[in-house]
Amino acid sequence: MKPIRVPRPLVTLLIVLLGYLTLPMAMSGTTIALPEIGRDLNASGASLQWVVTGYFLTASAFMLVAGSLGDLFGRRKVYATGAAVYTAGTLVASTAQSILVLDAARTLAGLGAAGVMAGGGAILASAFEGAARTRVFATVGTVAGIGIAAGPTVSGAVVGAFGWRTTFLLFGVAGIVILSATLFMTESRAAARPRVDVPGAVTFIAGLAMVMFAIAQGGRAGWSSARVLVPLAAGFALLALFVAIERRSDHPMLDLALVRNRRFMGWIVGATAIAIGSSGVMVFFPTYLQGANSLSAGDAGLVMLMLTAPVFVVPQIGGRLVTRGLPARHIVAAALLLSAAGNAWLALTLHPGTGAAGLSVPLILIGTASGLTLGLVDAQAMSMVDQEHVGMASGLLNTIRAGSNSLMLAVFGAALITLIQSRVGDAAVAADVAAGNLAGPRHAELAGQFTYAWQFALTVAAVAMTAAAVLVHRMLTPPKERRTDRIEPQRTVPEPV
Repeated sequence: MKPIRVPRPLVTLLIVLLGYLTLPMAMSGTTIALPEIGRDLNASGASLQWVVTGYFLTASAFMLVAGSLGDLFGRRKVYATGAAVYTAGTLVASTAQSILVLDAARTLAGLGAAGVMAGGGAILASAFEGAARTRVFATVGTVAGIGIAAGPTVSGAVVGAFGWRTTFLLFGVAGIVILSATLFMTESRAAARPRVDVPGAVTFIAGLAMVMFAIAQGGRAGWSSARVLVPLAAGFALLALFVAIERRSDHPMLDLALVRNRRFMGWIVGATAIAIGSSGVMVFFPTYLQGANSLSAGDAGLVMLMLTAPVFVVPQIGGRLVTRGLPARHIVAAALLLSAAGNAWLALTLHPGTGAAGLSVPLILIGTASGLTLGLVDAQAMSMVDQEHVGMASGLLNTIRAGSNSLMLAVFGAALITLIQSRVGDAAVAADVAAGNLAGPRHAELAGQFTYAWQFALTVAAVAMTAAAVLVHRMLTPPKERRTDRIEPQRTVPEPV
């Protein structure tokens, strides 16, 4: 069916924003439903965790492929196809009677999510230019941040009132709305349409999926186990083969000129680095609050609002600063330093029983840092790519960002357990403490060891953020001699001096 032609960029923006609100909300909100899913379907362990992991791994692995296919066959078409696949998987998930069917449905939904996320960024990059593009991506950052922040709250309320199946049903209905709305979008694609790079797509998907699967297994199986090392080695070998294929291909899925451009990669590194300072705190800190501070889940959620609330307003502030002439590289470097300061402050003030007032400033600093980069990085990275390759660039950016978040969460969680174990000397006790199970006569002692682990991890994150701020600012600084940074197909961009 041909789309209804409505030449209004605002319509396109609203449709894409709906996707960027719904999918992050579904991603962050599903974790709330896991305990009830486990009880209802008699599932636990890896099979239950795959409800979240399968969705995330599939979405991450297919984003680059989805973006490149959008350049070839049409970005609206890829966005609509992604919405259809996501909707089908989510609706099947709402009716699943076994954990195997649910895992398969969630994996299918992740495949569709890749098309929506990568296609949406490419559509906006081709529809808006200049200052308008900066404002649009700032709005995207705000909406995506709201989705991530509101996901657990919305899903928690729905699960508590109606059950986990209703949660998936509601997200499926939202998918139907997104799919229907794509009829009002205009199509865009690259002028040249070479054949699909099948060998590149297969090796990239398989390689990245294996690497991320190994990382996801690391915290449970141990980083030196065969369950981690074998898929990790195979994944890296396939990714090396992917690079070799792309070097020789006359129609690569990933133009390596994109990777060789220092300033474009500077934005990629900036998006990756900010995850080090925020992802671990956002995911694992509520467990600390409930375990060491004995807060209820509701009270812990209220404390975490200090971390998530800045995303409602800060992305727009960053966009306005750029449109008024402040170089974007200064903003992203300042965001990384804010994150470093927030992590260091939290490490210094954290102790069992710390109240909301003591946690407010460091959490707000970390949340503000994350908010400043939401949308800003996308807008700046997309501005350096010609219209023929915006899908490819959007897919690469989202793939690396999602992969870095997955890596950070796996490493952070494993580091907490290792640090606790080094103090208590018992792996089982360390795992219980990291999961927030501190009840009993040893509560005060274990809370102290839990706090030590957090202080150490936060200090390392603060140092990493400081180093990242220097590196990213240097990568983004324009060369002394003016050269083009716009990436053209099949041309090597010279390294800036």
